[in-house]
Amino acid sequence: MRPVVELEDVWVELGGHTVLEAITMRVGEGEFVSVVGPNGAGKTTLLKVILGLVVPQRGEVRVFGRPPRDLGRDRARIGYVPQVEEVDLRFPLRVFDVVLMGRYGTLGLGRRPRGEDRRAALEALELVGIRDLAGKLIGELSGGQRQRAFVARALAAKPKLLLLDEPTTGVDPAASESFYELLRKIQETGVTVLMVTHDVGVVSRYVDKVACINRRLVVHGRPEEVVTSEALAEMYGCAALFFHHGRIPHMVVRPHADFRKEGT
Repeated sequence: MRPVVELEDVWVELGGHTVLEAITMRVGEGEFVSVVGPNGAGKTTLLKVILGLVVPQRGEVRVFGRPPRDLGRDRARIGYVPQVEEVDLRFPLRVFDVVLMGRYGTLGLGRRPRGEDRRAALEALELVGIRDLAGKLIGELSGGQRQRAFVARALAAKPKLLLLDEPTTGVDPAASESFYELLRKIQETGVTVLMVTHDVGVVSRYVDKVACINRRLVVHGRPEEVVTSEALAEMYGCAALFFHHGRIPHMVVRPHADFRKEGT
């Protein structure tokens, strides 16, 4: 499997603090990989390194075989859904117009959207299941529908790599499960998906690989190899229990002291 993303001994320091330490990992073509870890673990910084928005002090980063800064027009092959969309929901912007913005990177300076750009936007809306909402105002959508619109915007340029940062923040659990199924469907179209999430429970059901990060890469492998109490305890600095309840797995964490007190 050809690597789409490669990081070799990547170190990042921001504000005098080491944020990422000796990160070495690869994401293969067509994989669905989840990056999990506690707050402040460096997950968002990792995505910014891949995008070329943060330059590491040490190490090498390659996307499609080249450093991010050398991608040129191939940068349009990367779709990105940031963690928090700062959209004024009072602004009268249609869903279709939001998705069409995803084509601007391929248009070139000063060029207006053409028929093929509009078709690509409609195809992206169709893929995420909200084509019928194209004429609605973005502020009229539910949280889950808005997140699908933002994913459609990222897909409008027909990327081969999709990066998502906490895509289900503010989305109810039922909509979250449906959203993960959507990402799986997107992967099946040939798109490599790399998703940052706090939802550790999602990993065993939907993704191919899990990367556990807490400044450094604690473990990276298949879900059944990764989701163990030992790996999660090292990553979160606590004892962890992983169990299934209903269709979606969950994780419960407790401080080590509680476990010692109970003799477990």
